[in-house]
Amino acid sequence: MSDDAQVTFLTQDAYDRLVSELEHLSTVGRDEIAKRIEIAREEGDLKENGGYHAAKDEQGKQEARIRTLQSLLKNARVGEAPASRGIVEPGTVITALIMGDEEVFLLGNREIAAGSELDVYSEVSPLGAAILGLKEGEKGSYTAPNGREIPVEIVKVETYNGQ
Repeated sequence: MSDDAQVTFLTQDAYDRLVSELEHLSTVGRDEIAKRIEIAREEGDLKENGGYHAAKDEQGKQEARIRTLQSLLKNARVGEAPASRGIVEPGTVITALIMGDEEVFLLGNREIAAGSELDVYSEVSPLGAAILGLKEGEKGSYTAPNGREIPVEIVKVETYNGQ
């Protein structure tokens, strides 16, 4: 694993779902796009062929998703969500006061919470990086994109239960 690769916590369910998606995109998905491109190519002049350009654009997006999934899965740490020890860490659900407003979110990769109502913040986002390692009751802050300093207080840290 390269030094710049980010290890990502994934539940076994999320890992299995992503492996399945990668397998589908790498096989059936690629075949379907290739067929669409070939059919559109047969329609003639490629400069003004909307179907061809749309299929090529979709192919590019699909290949980018394949690369993202490959990297994510290669660098994944798979297992149960870490049991809460009252410390903010990837894979925990955080209740925090952010500028005085209470927010509940999962710290980690958005792929973990697919199908969940939870907001997700990456541990490398400004908020995530600022609170990583804080304990319940501790305060911190982060700098918003507009340069404003945003105060954060950790109210509760819970084990993520997949919902």
